[in-house]
Amino acid sequence: MKRAHLHLFFSLSLAAALALAVGCGGGGGSSGSSNSGGGGGGGTGSGTPTSNVQAITVNTGPTAGPPYNEPYVDGAFTSVTVCVPDSTTNCQTISGILVDTGSSGLRILSSALTLSLPQQTGSNGDSIVECLPFVATFTWGPVQTVDMTIAGEQAKSLPIQVIGSSNFSTIPNSCSSIGQAADDLATLGANGILGIGTSAQDCGAACTVSGPSNPGWYYACPSTGCELTTESTTESISDQVQNPVTFFATDNNGVIIELPAVSGAETSVTGSLIFGIGTQSNNALGSATVYTIDPSTGNFTTVFNGFSYTDASFLDSGSNALYFLDSNTTGLPICQDATYWYCPSSTQNFSATNQGVNGATGTVNFSVGNADTLTANPADAAVNELAGPNPGSFDWGLPFYFGRNVYTAIEGQNTPAGQGPYWAY
Repeated sequence: MKRAHLHLFFSLSLAAALALAVGCGGGGGSSGSSNSGGGGGGGTGSGTPTSNVQAITVNTGPTAGPPYNEPYVDGAFTSVTVCVPDSTTNCQTISGILVDTGSSGLRILSSALTLSLPQQTGSNGDSIVECLPFVATFTWGPVQTVDMTIAGEQAKSLPIQVIGSSNFSTIPNSCSSIGQAADDLATLGANGILGIGTSAQDCGAACTVSGPSNPGWYYACPSTGCELTTESTTESISDQVQNPVTFFATDNNGVIIELPAVSGAETSVTGSLIFGIGTQSNNALGSATVYTIDPSTGNFTTVFNGFSYTDASFLDSGSNALYFLDSNTTGLPICQDATYWYCPSSTQNFSATNQGVNGATGTVNFSVGNADTLTANPADAAVNELAGPNPGSFDWGLPFYFGRNVYTAIEGQNTPAGQGPYWAY
């Protein structure tokens, strides 16, 4: 097995946070230096992008070369340009940014940043730091502000998370107890995450209230850093790490990921990240079926092998495989050397049915191959039949996106098919 990491970047606590925020969904309305923090991840492709189109590349990522020598599999990478707010010269373009529809917000490794960015502070002057839980890990770092540019779109005064800042190296116990920190290139596998999911912010109303109903993602720490006993704090909706798409002047209601079909395993494929749904001639819904999402969970329903995963399935470009069920239920054997993937002796073919809250249904045919075989060549980055166990939910990861145009509509934003949130394909 050539890949040692499970990459599953859907926010585990997002559903719980959304449940507390029903009816309170938000919405909001350069020149670059050389890339830092490792090379090899993502790129903007050849040619000049149109105003709302950014190239994305499924390649082996920024950890493929020395000293890590651990190529990423099924990760869609791109680049973003960030500037000190209101500056047109103090800017940096960073590649190797993972495109993730399973979370919301821009997150960049401190090791990849050369800029000194303004720090967000609370009412008492303490620095605001965030602990964002994902399914298998968490990111920890201060909330700072940038002007972000991607393709021809700009998000001004955007709150982002800077992961792994040395100024806040102490992680409070209430955060570190979640699991392993993804706070450097080796553990994150990317120079950052571009979270462009269905939520306008990463937490919403749940983080604005005090008490046990607050999921505990934001902390107020003195300039000397947090302590192990530091407890979480409240964070207003406008100050939270925001989905950058909602900050665009136009094309701000969602995104489309377009990737070519992949047969087996390929070294790399290049596609497009298109901003806006029905805002320009190149982002119309066309014949795509719209699957609305339960706003209280952020999910829809998948029916597989006679079992209905009601409000427990989702589309997520940040997950590097299809994750569903467990080996006892499906009969698929788990790989002995990597228990997060399946290793059937021969390719297995399945079908499942996705159903939106609006009643729309559609059958998805998919295959599961032997992960040991599929990842045997470290140069192969795009793998179509990669899958693994995930009891309790159905995670349609990046292999679902191969050969499809997949739309992600953001909560509270108007589109030709009504307000988000929804997925369409």
